[in-house]
Amino acid sequence: MKREGQIKVHSENIFPIIKKWLYSDKDIFLRELVSNACDAIKKWERLKQMGEAPDVEEKPRIDIYLDKEARTLSVCDNGLGMNEEEVEKYITQIAFSGAEEFIEKYKDKTDAQAGIIGHFGLGFYSAFMVADTVEIQTLSYRENAKPVHWSSDGSSTYEIEEGNRTQRGTTVLLHIAQDAGEFLDEYRIREMLHKYCQFMPYEIYFHTPSSSETDKKEERPINNTSPLWLKAPKDCTKEEYIKFYHECFTDFNDPLFWIHLNVDYPFNLKGILYFPKQSNKLEVMPGQIKLFNNQVYIADNIKEVVPEFLMLLKGVMDCPDLPLNVSRSFLQNDKDVAKISKHITKKVSDKLHSVFHEDRKAFEGYWNDIAPFIKFGCIKDESFYEKVKDILLFETIYGDYKTLEEYPKESDGTIFYVTDKNVQAQYIRMFKESGMNAVILDHMIDSHFISFVEYIGNKGEDSGQKLKFARIDSDIGQAMKDNSSQEQEELSKKLVEIFQNAMDDKELTVKAEALKTADTPAVMLLSEYERRMQDMSALYGDMFGNAPKTKSTLVLNLENPIVQALPQLEEEKRKLVCRHIYDLAMISHKQLSAEEMSGFIKRSVEILGIVADANHLQ
Repeated sequence: MKREGQIKVHSENIFPIIKKWLYSDKDIFLRELVSNACDAIKKWERLKQMGEAPDVEEKPRIDIYLDKEARTLSVCDNGLGMNEEEVEKYITQIAFSGAEEFIEKYKDKTDAQAGIIGHFGLGFYSAFMVADTVEIQTLSYRENAKPVHWSSDGSSTYEIEEGNRTQRGTTVLLHIAQDAGEFLDEYRIREMLHKYCQFMPYEIYFHTPSSSETDKKEERPINNTSPLWLKAPKDCTKEEYIKFYHECFTDFNDPLFWIHLNVDYPFNLKGILYFPKQSNKLEVMPGQIKLFNNQVYIADNIKEVVPEFLMLLKGVMDCPDLPLNVSRSFLQNDKDVAKISKHITKKVSDKLHSVFHEDRKAFEGYWNDIAPFIKFGCIKDESFYEKVKDILLFETIYGDYKTLEEYPKESDGTIFYVTDKNVQAQYIRMFKESGMNAVILDHMIDSHFISFVEYIGNKGEDSGQKLKFARIDSDIGQAMKDNSSQEQEELSKKLVEIFQNAMDDKELTVKAEALKTADTPAVMLLSEYERRMQDMSALYGDMFGNAPKTKSTLVLNLENPIVQALPQLEEEKRKLVCRHIYDLAMISHKQLSAEEMSGFIKRSVEILGIVADANHLQ
């Protein structure tokens, strides 16, 4: 006999709140319903193990049916089911305490991140975010139990009567609302199942009216019930790790290496973290850490659980100790969460050390891909830097890799570096010819990283040699200079005067030095401090005030024959050659603007014309 009842939440406002609350995350309803189905199956299996339910040979499964024409979506399980008393208890008397306080607390909230669904036994009611009417057909495992049919249109009333289900379990049928038509799209439902249910512990099958009988006989579950993280690391092969990586992430490249997490105490944590191959040196590519609770997807990149710098990795982590609906405030104040975060950081540093010490050549091969992640980690977490500082590598202009301890610094503690091997090729050649070294720091994160290393390396140092980084075009090392004669010193004064007059630039600083490399007419230098201020100003605008105008220094090479011949040239040709020497120095220093490049080409043509005329006269 059909009868009506009232849902006991002491308020008629519960459904409007549910509909509004997770508006931006409506699709979460499917996760909640499938999770409930998994729970029902799990309880049934426990009852069988305890001997409180008949030991029926039946494979546990969840079936999801979509009927676009009928505008329905249903989730069906073969779990323990419910009788009428249990439907009244678990469905109509929403299982949370203090309903009025709940209504008062959440009625004006719009922040979906707080996640009320699930916290108060409301998982089932998330269906009303997308449905006008919800029906339940259920049959309990108990002997002589009668099937039950329950329905509600989203108001505070419901109808309950004898149902028509003939097999143990529960079916939740959603009549999709007019404004939620997207959830009648087969591709959308498959996308949601892949996102939320990819690794749920029981097989899930998806059906549409177009499914034929043949399809049903050959059907395959849409989920993987035994994800790799559940296996012991010793039982997993390299091929399995790589295959699982591609199953989880849309990445055409294989991962470099991985860390298999398997912790039982003081908290439960299983998972696999992959080090992906970085495809772009100009930026740090974002990663993805998927967080699960007993194989049920929770969210991506929860920084309270996973340290922020590890977000550059890709991976999966299953932590049953965390609630399905993660509250930021809960995580920030949970001691176990802090332990999990520290443990993950330690495991990552341990893995890096083991690869470095066991196979340094392989580690060097990985370095350009993992360096951005490690450097970002050092900047974000000083304790991580302390763990990995001994294995930080620097690629040199000679193509080898050295740690900070292995690298030979200048007498004043300076490490020269290169940001662009093409633009700074002339400086690299001069360094090599002088027997000097420099490291290559050409990633966007490197400018922040070297400032961090300088700060940490010199912290607390009141005296002695200070560690500092200087770009290869910021200074000329003593090893690159030759001893100048009295004659060259007189020529130096004359050349400085000639250049300042020829360039007509009072701001230009000109020096003349005897360099060991004779074939380079001049180099352009910019002090490291001024260049960093210039970069900071370009990055942050006027946030730190206007950066002072930078002053470059043009260093003429007294050993170069062209420079030596300048005083003998007639004035017009001298100006032309001076300007060309300046342009050549600038090209090796930075990219010329369109206007500067146009002038350089024009002067090159003029010089070629002078050379051609001279050859013609001969």
